[in-house]
Amino acid sequence: MNAGMIQAAPKPSSPKPSSPCNKTCILDAVSGLCEGCGRTRNEIALWGSMTEPQRQAVMAGLPERLHRAFPQRIAP
Repeated sequence: MNAGMIQAAPKPSSPKPSSPCNKTCILDAVSGLCEGCGRTRNEIALWGSMTEPQRQAVMAGLPERLHRAFPQRIAP
């Protein structure tokens, strides 16, 4: 490195966005929800571009959404 060159500082890594994904990715034909996390296809597609508060708002409603869509399931 030349004496007059300034070395760029490494970019801080941004935190990984929160996600409800549990790797059970099956879209239910009737409800349109992912059977694993409860998100819609559109929410899954837009997840990376959502702000953290938007993601948190969606995640807050997922347990109830899953319960309404799949009432026969026993909550973990």
